[in-house]
Formats: sequence, structure tokens, C-alpha cells
Amino acid sequence: VSLELAFEWYRKAAEQGFGQAQYNLGLCCYYGQGVKKDFAAAVKWFEKAAEYGVPMAYNSLGVCYENGQGVERDFGKAVKNYRTAAEQGVALAQNNLGFCYAQGHGVEKSDEEAVKWYRKSAGGEMRGDNSIWPSAFKGGKA
Repeated sequence: VSLELAFEWYRKAAEQGFGQAQYNLGLCCYYGQGVKKDFAAAVKWFEKAAEYGVPMAYNSLGVCYENGQGVERDFGKAVKNYRTAAEQGVALAQNNLGFCYAQGHGVEKSDEEAVKWYRKSAGGEMRGDNSIWPSAFKGGKA
């Protein structure tokens, strides 16, 4: 299956309100898989997927806000999204939230909070997403 064809099928499912397809479509736009790379479009689809309760969508939104990809850089919004995903057991978001506490990005710097979230990440049950993309979605790297 070509990436372009996969993108079209994700788009059809996403437009019908299927949250996981919306998330996958966001990843296609973020990475430029089957479509030209477009961070703003990725954010749009991540937001829709988040509305449908896809936990990894919140983590991906956090990455976009932390890095200013498709949106204005906003550490506070990054933390809010990371926390939403982290509280749902997304280990990657727990790690990202720990990093924010360690660096003081969007929150008061706290080594204690950083360690708490890093520990949760290390023992987390949900290690990423269940899409076809790698789960190491942090800082624009897969």
C-alpha cells in the first residue's frame, strides 16, 4: 500500500469522526507521509483526535506546542496536553512532563516532580500509540 493511499483512507475515516484515524492523519501531516509535511494541519487533526479521547493525541499536541510546530510556542499549553495524556497512562507523555518539570518549561522547575513523572514513565503501562508510526514522538523525532 502506498503512503498516499493510506493517507486517503485515513482521511476518509477521520472525516467520519474516527479518532484513531484522525490521530494517524495528524501523524501523516506531521511527518510528511503520503502528503506534504504540514504542522498546522497536523495540529488540527491532533486536536480533533483529542476531542475523541485519543490519549496520544494530547502528547502530540504537547510536542507541537513545546516546539512551536504549527502553533505558537507555548510551554503552558504543552504541559497541559502532556499532563492530560500522562494522567491517562501514556508513558511518553509522562516522560515529556518530567522533562518540563526538570527544565522549568511551563511549570515551576521541580526536580521532585520531574523524578515523579520520570518514574511513572519508566513503569507506565501504555508505552506509546497503537498506530503504524514509531512511538518515540518527541521533539519532532520518531
